[in-house]
Amino acid sequence: MTAMPSVEARRPTAQAAEETPRLISPFERLGVTGRALDVINWLAVVAAVYVLITAVNVIGSGFKAATGDQAETLFAFATNPLIGLMIGVAATALTQSSSTTTSVTVGLVAGGLPLAVAIPIILGANIGTTLTNTLVSLGMIRDREQFRRGFAAATVHDFFNLMAVAIFLPLEMAFGILERIATFFADRVSGTDGGLVAALFGGIGDLVKAATTPLSEGIQYSLSWIPDPVRGIVMIIVAVALILLVINFIGRMLKVLMVGRAKQVFNAAIGRGPLSGIGSGALMTVMVQSSSTSTALMVPLAGSGAFTLRQVYPFTVGANIGTTVTALISAFAFTGIEAHYALIAALVHLAFNVLATLVIFGLPFLRDLPPRGATWLANLAVEKKIYAAVWVLGIFVVLPLVLIFATVIF
Repeated sequence: MTAMPSVEARRPTAQAAEETPRLISPFERLGVTGRALDVINWLAVVAAVYVLITAVNVIGSGFKAATGDQAETLFAFATNPLIGLMIGVAATALTQSSSTTTSVTVGLVAGGLPLAVAIPIILGANIGTTLTNTLVSLGMIRDREQFRRGFAAATVHDFFNLMAVAIFLPLEMAFGILERIATFFADRVSGTDGGLVAALFGGIGDLVKAATTPLSEGIQYSLSWIPDPVRGIVMIIVAVALILLVINFIGRMLKVLMVGRAKQVFNAAIGRGPLSGIGSGALMTVMVQSSSTSTALMVPLAGSGAFTLRQVYPFTVGANIGTTVTALISAFAFTGIEAHYALIAALVHLAFNVLATLVIFGLPFLRDLPPRGATWLANLAVEKKIYAAVWVLGIFVVLPLVLIFATVIF
C-alpha cells in the first residue's frame, strides 16, 4: 500500500500554484517607474471608470433612439423569463464578463427596457460568469487528482448559481420579490423622501452626470448624421464595445495593482471559517473588479490541494456579492427617473446575490448541495472527460442558444 505524501511533500505543489509571473502595466512598458507609475496606473483606472459610466449613458440614449419608446413591443420575445435568463447566460458566456452584461442591462433599463425583461437577464449573468473558472480547471485535465479537485472547486460556483436561479426566478415571476426589495431601497436612496441619503446620492449622481455629459454628447454628436433608428443601434454597438474594452482594461490594471494584495486577503481569510471566506471573496472581487478573475485565481490553488472544496465554496459565494459593484457604479450614469430605474436594476443584482447567500448558504439542508453536486460531477469527469465537455457546452452554449432561437422562430 502506497504511503500518503506528507504535508511537506505536497507544499511545493501548492506554492507553485500560487506563484504567477509578475503582472506588468502597459505604462511600465513605456518606461514609467516608481511612484509615478503607481499614480498613472490609478489615474488610468479612474479614467476607465469614467468611460464606463459614459458608455452606459450612451446605451440608454441609444436604446431610446432605436426603440422610439416601443421597447416593450420590440422585446416581446424576451417577456418569457426563461428566455431572458438564457440571454443573460449566453451574453455573459460569450463576453466572459458578467460586469459587461449587467452594466449594459442597467443602461438599457434606463433607456426603457422593462424590468420584467431585464431581471431574468441579470440572473442569467450570474450563471454565465461561472464559465471562466470552469475553463481554467480544464487546464488540469492531464493530472487526474488535480483535475478532480480543480473541477469540483470550479463547478461548485456553477451549482450554487444554478440553485439560486432555480429558487429565485420562480419567486420573482410569482411575487416580484427582487424588484420589490430593489425598489424599496432605490426609493430610500434616490426618492424625494429619502432624506440625507437620497440628497447625498442625488448630489453624487448630478456630479457624475455633469462630468460624463461632454463625452457622452460628443459620442452622440459624432453619430448624429445617421438617421433613427439605425443611429440608436450604432450608439448601442459603440457603447457596448467601449464597455467591453474598458472592463477588460480595468480588470487588467487592477490585477497589476491589487492581485498581490488580493491573494494576501485570500490566504489570510480562506481558512478562518465560512463568514471569513464569504467576506474575502466579496472583498477580493471588488479589488480586482471581476468575479471571473477572483474565482479563476482560486481554482489552481484548490487543484493543488492547498485549499479544500469546503474552504473554497464560501469564497465563491462572496465573489457573487462583490461583482455587483460594477452595476451599481453604472447606475451613476443617469439622473432623475432614469437613475431611479437604473438603480433598481443594479440593486436587483445585489439583492439576488445577498438573498441567495442567506438562503442557500444559511440553510444547512441547502448548503451542502452545491459541493455535493460539484464532487459528483468531478468524479464523473475524471472517469470520462466527455462529461466535462458536455457540461461546459451544454450549460453555457447549447441550451441558451437553442432556447433563444426556438422562441424567436416559433
